[in-house]
Amino acid sequence: MACSDKMDVKKVLLLGSGALKIGEAGEFDYSGSQALKALKEEGIETVLINPNIATVQTSEGFADKIYFLPVTAYFVEKVIAKERPQGILLAFGGQTALNCGVELYQSGVLAKYDVKVLGTPVQAIMDTEDRELFVKKLDEIDIKTIKSEAVSTIEDAIQAADELGYPVIVRAAYALGGLGSGFCDNREQLVALTEKALSFSPQVLVEKSLKGWKEVEYEVVRDRFDNCITVCNMENFDPLGIHTGESVVVAPSQTLSNDDYHLLRKLAIKIIRHIGIVGECNVQYAYDPSSMDYRVIEVNARLSRSSALASKATGYPLAFIAAKLGLGYGLFDLKNTVTKVTSAFFEPALDYVVCKIPRWDLGKFHGVKKEIGSSMKSVGEVMAIGRTFEEAIQKGLRMIGQGMHGFIENKEVSVPDIDKALKEPTDKRIFVIESAFRKGYSVDKVHELTKIDKWFLEKLYNLIVTAKELESYNALEDVPLPLIRLAKEQGFSDFQIARAVLKSEMGDTEAANRKVRAIRKKNGILPVVKQIDTLGAEYPAMTNYLYLTYNGTENDIDYEHDGKSVIVLGSGAYRIGSSVEFDWCSVNALLTVKKEGWRSVMINYNPETVSTDYDMCDRLYFDELTYERVMDIIDMETPHGVILSTGGQIPNNLATRLDEDGVNILGTTAKSIDNAEDRHKFSSMLDDLGIDQPRWRELTSMSDIHEFVDEVGYPVLVRPSYVLSGAAMNVCSNDEQLERFLKLAANVSKQHPVVVTEFIEHAKEIEMDAVAQNGEIKVYAISEHVEFAGVHSGDATIQFPPQKLYVETVRRIKKISSQIAKALNISGPFNIQYLAKNNDIKVIECNLRASRSFPFVSKVLKLNFIDLATRVMLGIPVEKPNKSAFDLDYVGIKASQFSFSRLQGADPVLGVDMSSTGEVGCIGNDTSEAILKSMLSVGYKFPKKAVLLSTGSARQKADMLDAAALLYEKGYKLYATAGTYKYLTENNIPAIRVYWPSEEGCQPQALDMLHNKEIDLVVNIPKNLTSQELSNGYKIRRAAIDLNIPLITNARLASAFVDAISKYSIDDIEIKSWDEY
Repeated sequence: MACSDKMDVKKVLLLGSGALKIGEAGEFDYSGSQALKALKEEGIETVLINPNIATVQTSEGFADKIYFLPVTAYFVEKVIAKERPQGILLAFGGQTALNCGVELYQSGVLAKYDVKVLGTPVQAIMDTEDRELFVKKLDEIDIKTIKSEAVSTIEDAIQAADELGYPVIVRAAYALGGLGSGFCDNREQLVALTEKALSFSPQVLVEKSLKGWKEVEYEVVRDRFDNCITVCNMENFDPLGIHTGESVVVAPSQTLSNDDYHLLRKLAIKIIRHIGIVGECNVQYAYDPSSMDYRVIEVNARLSRSSALASKATGYPLAFIAAKLGLGYGLFDLKNTVTKVTSAFFEPALDYVVCKIPRWDLGKFHGVKKEIGSSMKSVGEVMAIGRTFEEAIQKGLRMIGQGMHGFIENKEVSVPDIDKALKEPTDKRIFVIESAFRKGYSVDKVHELTKIDKWFLEKLYNLIVTAKELESYNALEDVPLPLIRLAKEQGFSDFQIARAVLKSEMGDTEAANRKVRAIRKKNGILPVVKQIDTLGAEYPAMTNYLYLTYNGTENDIDYEHDGKSVIVLGSGAYRIGSSVEFDWCSVNALLTVKKEGWRSVMINYNPETVSTDYDMCDRLYFDELTYERVMDIIDMETPHGVILSTGGQIPNNLATRLDEDGVNILGTTAKSIDNAEDRHKFSSMLDDLGIDQPRWRELTSMSDIHEFVDEVGYPVLVRPSYVLSGAAMNVCSNDEQLERFLKLAANVSKQHPVVVTEFIEHAKEIEMDAVAQNGEIKVYAISEHVEFAGVHSGDATIQFPPQKLYVETVRRIKKISSQIAKALNISGPFNIQYLAKNNDIKVIECNLRASRSFPFVSKVLKLNFIDLATRVMLGIPVEKPNKSAFDLDYVGIKASQFSFSRLQGADPVLGVDMSSTGEVGCIGNDTSEAILKSMLSVGYKFPKKAVLLSTGSARQKADMLDAAALLYEKGYKLYATAGTYKYLTENNIPAIRVYWPSEEGCQPQALDMLHNKEIDLVVNIPKNLTSQELSNGYKIRRAAIDLNIPLITNARLASAFVDAISKYSIDDIEIKSWDEY
């Protein structure tokens, strides 16, 4: 191929996907990072726009220029005008980047600045995104699609549904993860759903439902010379009707016959050629094996969640190859960078089975519906690798980290109506299948109710058979060795074997676990290490991409046993509270380990991450982070030591057990970790040091609780130690609320004590992130929350450096932190949370690990905290940086991204339990500019004309008065509910009164105004938690979310946002890259 083709691009702009949200998560950090590496290898200058400051791709060494700005047409155009790139990549930032790119193309911006779209042409993107064009395009080559009507009004939707016949499925075009989609059995459901879908998208599709067919996906790659390969085919364990992001997915497909497989493969290649995709795309089919009938559901002309999974499942570096193809290479030019021996023009063949399982966190939300369906609600996923389906699914069910030990031997799931739970799936369906088998349901009966393929159900039934056999013994010594080996081959953990045999006599679980382990080791029942070898062992592969299995006889690796390995434990499945921030920490730890001359080893099982990239470390174990598996790996790897403090809470929880087994834990000792994690030990240490903390007690009866409340007064924070309904903690402000919450959450008893803490109102929350060596602090960052205490630190808006703290407060915080670091002899990263009110400072908690805000403060300060912490843990003496490094003349703001629009029914109000799914971080010349950039990045918009205010208690009304006056001066129309209306008019701010949903018959009704799109911003601050207050406000909050109208539920944040929009117009915002600050 002539060189001139490729060489005309010297500078390329890549669009990121912004904050992590449901349906668009960490997989785009992975694909964007790969694309940037591919461009760098070609010597091309790269510019990245992505406000998500916690990602690996926005770190030093990936892109040449980084802009922490919203990924919207307005800002991208500004960056194009400033940077003048010759090319742009749209396929690596999810739907956000794709939609933005289409808009720039249609409005002529790309043509105006002569920017080439690299990879799939925009016309082809539009052909796959716009339903009518898509159907027309596939009709040209006689490929069957699901017949649907594209409509843009509710009337047309009703007509379309009548013609197609119910049940129908409704979905929004140009939307991600099935947003605004669902099944309708009748006209009433149709109207409700269509209205919601139309508020997210101009076009809605009504189509015939094929519920119960199989769902199969193919990942296909094409270059501009029309060479194609299919990289991976996957099938959903759950039948059609459940969004693929909500399904258990198995690769390669297990239940298709050879004919089925080749038919769908041939069609996928025909489709991708006809549409003209360059790079990677994913084809989803509905398939009915009995008649060999199929329909194409959709084609994604971008890297998707499925392609991240395909890439990790096969070891084929999809995103890297797609970026190279976009530059004009052919498949035959490229080497497969994983195996290093074959060219990229080679289809992977797998000799193992991969299972992807979603992780839901529905317990974190009040009022959310638990059913799963065509709209995605899961917040993360895991991938398990095994040699059999049984082994992979059991590993995967442990990895999700929701208290399950695999498919069997779990605490019993209580299901009142098994038939209903099988027919209408919830996030717990797979465990309901186990209960059904135990109660005597046959495979046929379960198949009939779930439409899950019998092949999968038979495999699950095998596990029940093995479990029953184990349960027929009562002592571990009596279990025959071949049975133990069979159980291990089927993915049973030591714990499951112990529980099956010892049943309720299990007593000390640790001891039982160790006993099974000892029996195994004595009799040589050990796992072997296998390489992910994308060629099905046809060519010698050079991958260091590994998994453990009991279905094999020899290791694929010769260990050096030189004590030069350092193992870093990853963060597992993304969930609410533990997400891409910890992946950034893990990756930075690996890079430093390698740089300092050690062999870097990673254990993690999350396919959406950069840490599970084959080229990030010397050895990657794609496997469980359980005590059993980590010890299996340590036995083989014989490392110098293990780093636990960069992967969030999962690795931290292993500290004590690993320490008891003599594992060298690098950095802070296990004993210190326990002293900080155990409330009683930590609390008495603070008392010894004379450091103040909010008063708290662990109580075991209602009378004790009332006695303590009388002493400290309301409000109090209540935290049950054993949680029933997922309502983990709550602030209660009177007896009624306290009684109601405790009834709901936990039965208070000696076994289940409740921790009650005094809750200090109107207090500032302050965080200190730091790194210490041998108890001496080396670097630190103090940041303050915009909201007062009472909003979880993961949901709060955080500013750094702090703008409104007394010098005295800062000095005292530094002093207390030094005392704590010394007392716990910390070596490594740690984080302390403080409350401050009128210079009174109290410690809330201390975590001896990296926190969620480490990437944010590292990037704003331009000092890599994790690099420093890793050097400390490796025992290298580090210097304190120069004092002036801490003086910044700009401000960083971290804002949270919420995904309430996907969680039907959840109340979008912020409290002490975390509910955000992601975050952004933006830098500005002052607080207002940074707040504006970050809030625009998480989806807020400049209000055009009207704002609806309903602002809680008297104190909150006063807090909001200045903001209301500013809005009025700026010429906004203010609408307000009763109390707020009265307060505003008394203070000479003109407002228009609107009525609550409970005030029937009065006009204007707040809800009608929202439905008619007459309001651009809703500020709704709940007064308290009484049911009427919540139901009135809830209806308004929920309507704002469902109708896609910006909503703020916190007075301090609302004031900051109003300040910012009155100070700056959108044109005043500076377009500066990270290195220009």
